[in-house]
Amino acid sequence: MVILGVLLLGSGLLVLARGVGFLLQVPSPAAVPVPTSRGTPEQEQRLIPTPTAAEADGHPALAHTEVSVDGQMYTPGPTRKDSVTSSPTSTGVPQADLFSPRQRIGFVVGTTNRSMLDVERYNVQRLGAGWYLSCAQDENLRQKPAVSLGMDCAQLVVVTGNTYRPELGVLQNLARRQPGTLWLVGNEPDVIWQGNSTPQQYAEAYYHVYRLLKDADPTCQVAIGAISQVTPLRLRYLEAVLAAHRETYGQAMSVDVWNIHLAILREERGTWGVDIPPGMPDDTGLLYEIHDNANIEILKEQVLTFRRWMARQGFRDKPLIVSEFSVLMPPDYGFPFERVRDFMISASDFFMTAADGSLGYPADGYRLVQRWAWYSLADKQYYTGNLLNPETGRITPLGRAFAEYAAGW
Repeated sequence: MVILGVLLLGSGLLVLARGVGFLLQVPSPAAVPVPTSRGTPEQEQRLIPTPTAAEADGHPALAHTEVSVDGQMYTPGPTRKDSVTSSPTSTGVPQADLFSPRQRIGFVVGTTNRSMLDVERYNVQRLGAGWYLSCAQDENLRQKPAVSLGMDCAQLVVVTGNTYRPELGVLQNLARRQPGTLWLVGNEPDVIWQGNSTPQQYAEAYYHVYRLLKDADPTCQVAIGAISQVTPLRLRYLEAVLAAHRETYGQAMSVDVWNIHLAILREERGTWGVDIPPGMPDDTGLLYEIHDNANIEILKEQVLTFRRWMARQGFRDKPLIVSEFSVLMPPDYGFPFERVRDFMISASDFFMTAADGSLGYPADGYRLVQRWAWYSLADKQYYTGNLLNPETGRITPLGRAFAEYAAGW
């Protein structure tokens, strides 16, 4: 989960934060000095640039017949595409049954609306997902949702710098009570206003959390914290993490499950997007623009790039999950419902079927991706991808499209 920056709003700025949950009016840009050194996350936030008229008009709504869903009008789209390519680079790859289609499809429970953390309050079963990522840090919210909802629940250990929470005793107790759980160690350590960990700091935190979890529950699965997107800059960051772990502890980093986010955001110090990873000397990386945020070809290439990287690093025999993908830009930036829906479905088709005999996970029919989660169930700030209304809990048009897609398999 990333913080994109701030939107120009009249004479001030509206701070947008995902995974934090606040709205703050601050002075206009002219009154805010640009920091010359890394400060707090609030100091580092920057504008999401206003799109030009050409950008906003370049992706008009698709022409479909509108229908009503729970009193809301939306235009339906396909559920399961008939013309899905089973492999990006090869054909005839055997398809194993490591997961059912339903078990592969998931969603993220955001943290900006505390009431939405208790997923049992809402009829999330109608979405048809097989798993979800809970970001709750309240022990009481971690006891039974997966069992009562019939879904797997992956848990997040929050890592900031080289510290983590929940604290040791709570973390071990949770692991013992939930054997076999998938644990994600950190959330975007490469983003200065999320994990904000240098490679050395993250290696230290990961080492200790991995040992704590495995001591408490040897059957658990431990996933590395997701980088925000797959780019050359962020792969170098991961390589620095691996090197720091080996140098500090004299052994290779043990990772049960590899984990990525597929944001498509700007990499530039001091501007909108995901900035530069902590500890990296670069000032720029890939300079994506607003309209790239729902580019399905970029998303596919990020997955292939990461699988190639995994193979080079000797991790080809490990599963890969995408624990977050979405469209983060507001609809009036050129992202109407139809475009967001089609991006979500196209990406899900790719995740569900893309396989490669030289890159994919052998235990899963050489598929490139094993499981994925859409952001998000409900978020008051980043609402473009909401599956449920955060105020009422009612399913949104996008949520209905999500459910139709899941049922189509």
